[in-house]
Amino acid sequence: MHRRVTTEARPDRESDDPSALLVPEAYRLPATEVAARLGVDPDTGLRTAEVSRRAESCGPNQLAEPARRPEWLKFLDQFRNWLIGILLIAAVVAGAIGDIKDAVVITVVLQINAVLGYLQERRAERSLEALRKMLVPTAKVRRDGEMRLVEARTLVPGDVVLLEAGDRIPADGRLTVAESVEVAEAALTGESQPVAKSVTAVDRAGAATAETADRTSALFMNTALTRGRAEMIVTATGMDTAVGAIAEALRTGVEPPSPLQTQMDSLGRRLALLSGVAVVVYAAVSLVRGEALSDLALRSVALAVAAIPEGLPAVLALTLALGVSRMARRGAIVKRLAAVEALGSATVVCSDKTGTLTLNEMTVRALWAGGRLHDVTGEGYRTTGTIDVRAGEGSVHTGDLRESVLPFALCNDARVTDGGIIGDPTEAALVVLAAKAGVDADTVRADRPRSGEVPFDAAVKYMATFHREPDGRTRVHVKGAVDVVLDRCTDLLTEDGIRPLDDDRRREILAVASRLGNTGLRVLVAATALVDRTPAAPDHGGRAALPGLTLMSVAGIADPPRPQARDAVALCRTAGVAVKMITGDHADTAAAIARELDIVGEVVTGAELDRMTADQLAERIDGVGVFARVAPEHKVTIVRALTKRGHIVAMTGDGVNDAAALRAAHIGVAMGITGTDVAKEAADMVLSDDDFSTIVRAVREGRSIYDNIVKFVRFQLATNIGAILALLGASLAGLPAPLTAAQLLWINIIMDGPPAMALAVDPPDNDVMSRAPRDPGERILSVRRLAAVTRAGAVMAMGTVTLLAIAQERTGTDTALTMAFTTFVLFQLFNALNARSDDGPLLGRHQFRNRTLWLCLAAVLVVQVVAVHVPWARTVFGTVPLNVTQWALCLATASTVLLAELAFRRLRKTARH
Repeated sequence: MHRRVTTEARPDRESDDPSALLVPEAYRLPATEVAARLGVDPDTGLRTAEVSRRAESCGPNQLAEPARRPEWLKFLDQFRNWLIGILLIAAVVAGAIGDIKDAVVITVVLQINAVLGYLQERRAERSLEALRKMLVPTAKVRRDGEMRLVEARTLVPGDVVLLEAGDRIPADGRLTVAESVEVAEAALTGESQPVAKSVTAVDRAGAATAETADRTSALFMNTALTRGRAEMIVTATGMDTAVGAIAEALRTGVEPPSPLQTQMDSLGRRLALLSGVAVVVYAAVSLVRGEALSDLALRSVALAVAAIPEGLPAVLALTLALGVSRMARRGAIVKRLAAVEALGSATVVCSDKTGTLTLNEMTVRALWAGGRLHDVTGEGYRTTGTIDVRAGEGSVHTGDLRESVLPFALCNDARVTDGGIIGDPTEAALVVLAAKAGVDADTVRADRPRSGEVPFDAAVKYMATFHREPDGRTRVHVKGAVDVVLDRCTDLLTEDGIRPLDDDRRREILAVASRLGNTGLRVLVAATALVDRTPAAPDHGGRAALPGLTLMSVAGIADPPRPQARDAVALCRTAGVAVKMITGDHADTAAAIARELDIVGEVVTGAELDRMTADQLAERIDGVGVFARVAPEHKVTIVRALTKRGHIVAMTGDGVNDAAALRAAHIGVAMGITGTDVAKEAADMVLSDDDFSTIVRAVREGRSIYDNIVKFVRFQLATNIGAILALLGASLAGLPAPLTAAQLLWINIIMDGPPAMALAVDPPDNDVMSRAPRDPGERILSVRRLAAVTRAGAVMAMGTVTLLAIAQERTGTDTALTMAFTTFVLFQLFNALNARSDDGPLLGRHQFRNRTLWLCLAAVLVVQVVAVHVPWARTVFGTVPLNVTQWALCLATASTVLLAELAFRRLRKTARH
């Protein structure tokens, strides 16, 4: 039911006492009394100066955040890992047996590891926090008599908030206008069904305090308007709201781990088991050889830790965080990390047409009125332009056009200002059309005040408003889809006045709509009728709410494709990702846009979908390129059919009714500009620019992030396997251990640090969008990758042990051990180049694209020179200086890991051919 509350204009209440701005049990009071107590006129809203005063006393409209964990505790958290516990035990054991040097080295290495882990974690947190700040909630308010869009945190008690279906309610408030309003309050009350709301005060005769679910005249912060249109006066903000009272209970913990993170945890456990076996074998061999128990204990513990890439979780978290930060800078704000993995596997993108594949910069190009077709000139939302009869269509008087377009101006919530538009772009285009015909929307709305309405609903595809005419009668104005509104029309405005709408004229109108649609125009019709009175409760979905209408005009609205959309569609095709366009527009309009964008496949309408069974749709869906005249519930049907065919689906949506489809899809994508709050909440990703090409860039980035994770996993695991095999091989060959505990830990630190992080930010491969989508069931350490990792580790171990054996005979044990240590470190420099290519060429210009990696490898080389030649470092790591020849031998041996992989790939390529 529609009711606008008015109150006598009065100065805003000035008070520095926040309690003076509280209205207890506002839902029990008439809206006029609530407005009076808060010192606001709902028709004009608060003055800006008063908003500032109230903001100072009430504070920001936001819930208190949970206390942040102190930074020093976050640092100590780095020592809570059980692997770190083993190292601490090793340090204690070393000190107890008198090996002070190793005890100190282990302790220092632990500190370095903790600092690196803390810094990586803090950087990841900051990246994700920056993402959260990009999704700033906004609210549409009336202040100083004007509609404004402001940050929700700036709302104060007394603000007048304007709400539409899909909006998240930004504060507690008392309804002053309610048009077919329903609100989802499950987050607050647990009620699964939307609750109907009205402006009527709750019966005072009820209980002393009504339950939250029974306060039907009130709206509550963080609930969502699922239907209708509303206005409310803010009665409480921030922690004073109903949700603020239970904020502690509603606060959620950290985001659950993504499937990839879970997979990495599982990988870590398997490696831990592998390291346990290796330690047992190593210990057994060492005992047989008669090694001291103290040395055996230290090296066994170091070997166990070296076998487990404890830095992987931190590198993975940071890689994902940095990746989604890059995506955000390119317009794709990822809300859930699991979506990054799904993006790399996406096989189908189902995209809305309007505003995503097209610019959503609406301009009426054609108007059919009085039986004649007119061309409309002018661009965008500027009201300069003319409406000229198309050649061969005859003539029509200006007065007739004013009457023809009047419903477009009145059945409309948009406003056109000097700075742009407020409201829906399609409605703004119709306001501009009316202005070009000589109808000022603001003037006619004041002369014919709205007394009721049937809000637009995507399921029924029309909107109706009721207005008091200057003569006191009530008239309904309707705009909507051609087929829907035409079915409700009995008359037609012609050049000769109102005439019955017979079958010939119906066919003529449908032919005009088809003609306009075939040129890519979106088609809407306007209709009107006199009614006895404003319906008390219009049936938004039924014919009974509207009398026999008179069709006034047909408008053809241009919404040109985005310039980059065609290239993005082509790139998707190259990447093996199908694009399907979904729209509520007429099939002819949708087909015309699809042809421009080169979206291939047949056109299927919503009516056809209704006639198909689930199996029939699944069988046919791969050949469909366009779904036209669809309702939001059809999107869920489409997602299910695609999923049944084994596809990974990205689905776009902006309306409140799209939430179910966004949740059903593997990647729900909401529009950041035109999307409702409900859609954004349901989505996994939000497009800040509503641009289809941003989705394609996100798919590319998702693939790149996964590729980079594979790269540093391969790199680090090869190091771990190489260390295990080198120690076992030396023991079996009767050689001294090639790596001490301190050296093993040092290698782990430098490999977990800069080189691994440089691989994590590797630029996308040139062929990243030329490959088929990744199988979502693919394990990050597949059989092929495990073979490559083992192959690299075996080459490192063989090279290290072989050089140790030869050098020991020729240079002595100390120099040989130093050469073995140096060779193993240098192996990592070449292995990093191996890791950058999963299956493609190893050598080429692409190896020089990651400058950060080369700087990190250079830094590792410098550090190793320090470890070998600087006296204090030699004491720590037990090394001796090497001459140029010995360095050359180490470098040549280390290069074999790259040469061996190069030879293997060439042999495999030859075998394939």
